[in-house]
Amino acid sequence: MGNQKVGARIAIGRVRLLKVLGNHGIAIARTLEQKISDAGPANIRINPLHLTHARELLEKSNEIQVRKIADTPWYFLAETPTAEVEDRLAVQIPIHDATNERLTKQLIGQALEIAVYRSLIGQTSLNHFGAFRRIDSRGDDTLYSKEEPPSIVNGKEFSGELDFIVTGSSYGAAGIEVKNIRPWIYPNNKLVRELLSKCCSANLIPVLIARRISYVARSEIFEPCGIVVHETYNQLYPESRRDLADRARHKKLLGYHDIRIGNAPDSRLNKFIHEHLPRLLPEARKKFDQHKDLLEEFAKNKLDYNRFWRELRYKRGKPPFSEEIPETDAAPDSSDDES
Repeated sequence: MGNQKVGARIAIGRVRLLKVLGNHGIAIARTLEQKISDAGPANIRINPLHLTHARELLEKSNEIQVRKIADTPWYFLAETPTAEVEDRLAVQIPIHDATNERLTKQLIGQALEIAVYRSLIGQTSLNHFGAFRRIDSRGDDTLYSKEEPPSIVNGKEFSGELDFIVTGSSYGAAGIEVKNIRPWIYPNNKLVRELLSKCCSANLIPVLIARRISYVARSEIFEPCGIVVHETYNQLYPESRRDLADRARHKKLLGYHDIRIGNAPDSRLNKFIHEHLPRLLPEARKKFDQHKDLLEEFAKNKLDYNRFWRELRYKRGKPPFSEEIPETDAAPDSSDDES
C-alpha cells in the first residue's frame, strides 16, 4: 500500500511538472516546489520528495532537460524552443541571484529571527535568552546586532549557537532554531542534525521554526521524540528588500507567492509562542528524555537515517513493514538557498 501511494503521488507530480514547465518555460526547483508542493488543490499538491523523484524520471526519459548556471540547476521541457528558454532565463536569473546575494540572505534570515524575538518579549510564560539590539531605532537595510544565548547551560556545553533558549520550572530548558529558508525541512536535513547535536549535548528540548516541514517528519519523528515544531507558511523579507520581494513572488518570475514583508510576528506565530509552546514543552521533555540517546546517535552520524528510522519505530512498538519507505531528504538542487 505504501509503495502504491508513493507511485500515485509521483504520477501526479509528473503531470504537474509537465504542465508547470510548459507554462513557465524554465524554472529552478524552488519555483517548482512553490507551484506544485505549496499551491493548487490539496489532492494534487506533491511533497517535494516525490516531486524530485518525478522530475528525475522525466529527466531519464529526456522529457525534461537541465541547464546548470552557477551551480543552480534550471529545468525546462525538451520541446521548449531555445529562444524561449533564453528569454525566460534572462528575466529570472537577475532576481534569483539577488535573492541569494550574501547580505540579502542574512537580512532575510534575521527577519524571522526578529519576528520570533518580538513574540518572545510580548509574552510572560517563558524566560528567554537571545536578543536583538535597537530593532526599532533604525531601518532593516543592514544587520542588527544580536546578543546570542549562552552555549553552556547548567554546566553542559554545546558547539555552535542556538537562536534562542527558553527556560521554565516544569521542563528545564529548550533551544530554539529559526530557519527562514525556502526548502522544506526533512528529518535527515543537516540543519536537523545540527539542532539535535546542540540540544542533546546541553539537554535542551529542540524547537524548530521554519517555513515548511514535511508531514512525515512532524508526525513520525519530531512529535514522538519531543521535538517541537512550527511552520510559518511564509518567508519573511525585510522592508528594505520590498522591491525584490515583489519581483520574486511574481507568478511569471520565481513565483514565491508566500513572501511576507517585515519582521513583525503574525497571529499564528504569536499563538505558537504565547500559547502552544508553553503548553507543549512539559510533555515534550518527557518524550525527549525517552529518545535522547537515539537522537544523539543520529545527530552524531553514528546511525544513518534508515537505521535511525527503524530503531525509532521499534522503540515506539511500531516495527516497520517491508513495503514502507522512510522519508528522507528531497534531493538537493541547490545549496545557495540554505542559510
